[in-house]
Amino acid sequence: MAEYRTHTCAVLRKSDVGKEVKISGWVHSVRDHGGVIFIDLRDHYGLTQVVINPEKNFYQDLDRWRIESVICFTGLVVARIDETINPKLETGEIEVLAESMEVLGEAEVLPFQIAKEEQTPEAMRLKYRFLDLRHDRLHKNIILRSQVIAEMRRKLTSMGFNEFQTPILTCSSPEGARDYLVPSRLHPGKFYALPQAPQQFKQLLMVAGFDKYFQIAPCFRDEDARADRSPGEFYQLDLEMSFVTQDEIFAVIEEVLSELFEKFGNKAVDSTPFVRLPYAEAKQRFGSDKPDLRNPLEMIDVSESFRDSGFNAFAGVVTKGGKVKAIKVPGIAGKPRKFFDDMIKFAQSVGAKGMAYIIWTGGTEKSPIAKFMSREELDSLMTAGNIVEGDTMFFLADKEDKALDIGGNVLTELADKLELIDKDVFKFCWIVDFPMFEMDEETGKIIFSHNPFSMPQGGMDALVKEDPLDILAYQYDIVCNGVELSSGAIRNHRPEIMYKAFDIAGYSQAEVDENFGGMINAFKLGAPPHGGLAPGVDRIVMLLADEPNIREVIAFPFNQQAQDLMMNAPAEVSIRQLKELSLRVVLPKKEQEKQEKQES
Repeated sequence: MAEYRTHTCAVLRKSDVGKEVKISGWVHSVRDHGGVIFIDLRDHYGLTQVVINPEKNFYQDLDRWRIESVICFTGLVVARIDETINPKLETGEIEVLAESMEVLGEAEVLPFQIAKEEQTPEAMRLKYRFLDLRHDRLHKNIILRSQVIAEMRRKLTSMGFNEFQTPILTCSSPEGARDYLVPSRLHPGKFYALPQAPQQFKQLLMVAGFDKYFQIAPCFRDEDARADRSPGEFYQLDLEMSFVTQDEIFAVIEEVLSELFEKFGNKAVDSTPFVRLPYAEAKQRFGSDKPDLRNPLEMIDVSESFRDSGFNAFAGVVTKGGKVKAIKVPGIAGKPRKFFDDMIKFAQSVGAKGMAYIIWTGGTEKSPIAKFMSREELDSLMTAGNIVEGDTMFFLADKEDKALDIGGNVLTELADKLELIDKDVFKFCWIVDFPMFEMDEETGKIIFSHNPFSMPQGGMDALVKEDPLDILAYQYDIVCNGVELSSGAIRNHRPEIMYKAFDIAGYSQAEVDENFGGMINAFKLGAPPHGGLAPGVDRIVMLLADEPNIREVIAFPFNQQAQDLMMNAPAEVSIRQLKELSLRVVLPKKEQEKQEKQES
């Protein structure tokens, strides 16, 4: 017989009754039924009930070990009587009568329970992450992640993509987020950087002629944490293709994502092709470039209805060039006054000076602002919003960008409060036609709006002839249920177009050569048209697992302060290590004072 197990804790069935088996695992739970001990033994695969009778010579040893100890049992598979069958377990028709027992690993007192979910502080969970990962929900999330990545590899390989690995130690980039720097021992005073993304390398692979590339790529950015973004490191499905248009890239990623979400998501998935929304339209309708299309609420512009109205607070905003945005919500006229007051407070909490509303009920308008408006102005609002009896409109007035941002938050809050979001569907959309440039409000200068390496729509002609603020880029985002999965672009592979685009943004040719010389020099030696994108693996799995926080789908995540509480990272290093790297540590004044206080 095998040393530790003949079967796992998930495979024994009624057909195995009468077999002598050996199973090993963690003690999940213990029940004492009149001296007979029932143990649920758990391993990676599932649970099996083990029965220990008092006459067994190892029965007294049960007092020595605790829950979550690792035990090996040898015994006979027997059928449960009908009234004790557990239909919730795959092994629920059988149990194992223990004949012998070996303790493989004793457990001390646990910092938190495993058999049942309980409210445990996140710091405790992260410090004992190896225990936390024994929880069934979290364990399944990590297995799901493995299965999703395996499916990504299978699908892309079948579509003719090749997987390549790109360097982890590379050079610092002047664009994007803050780098993690790695000091060089062999080159004192110089540093490598961990890649924020394999962007330049994957483009160089296209210049090298490899045509279709992918990688499950680790990326490193010194960023603050969010619910959908892990600080420090994350993984993305990095893709790049040569001789492709934007539409061809969309077709590939739609096929990949559709199959992934249909296979692992347990929800309805949008049919392809996915909805495409120009950036400007998405901002106007939803106040966001990552809209959740499950939310049926949208914004409309009703500025003209207020321009000459007697409601001076809004009329004054419009006169100064601002906008009034409205959100129509059907059928909530019967809501109590507190609902509307709470919504105003929420709008103020996200930056609004205030928020007005009109309720159409009983054939009239119920609103603090209706008395300031003419019949014609009220009728124009009804027409603009297709208002019927029982509907309500909320109004926000401010500079357009601010009104849109606040409105986007209000849209989400209304949908949550009114339970308008369909939880059983994945709704995808492409955000397209991003502006190439924007105006820096502080300096008044033209700067890149998003990705400086995107191909401008219209190429060199657009850069030469059009107002920079009117130029659009072949840049796109893929969004699912309000979560941005990826940004991507058709790349600017023409050196003369790249120099011109950077010139508009205030960069000289010398600066471009200095900062991006490796890539632009490659483009001078024959580069194909190419493009790609990189959906976030962590975010994809977060959506598939229906988890609200990305840390729930990462085996060993950092906390919000970018710390690994289990391994105690980041940590101080020895003087010897610093000397080898020709480094010395200069703490910020506050940290130095704190350290001196602790030492004294």
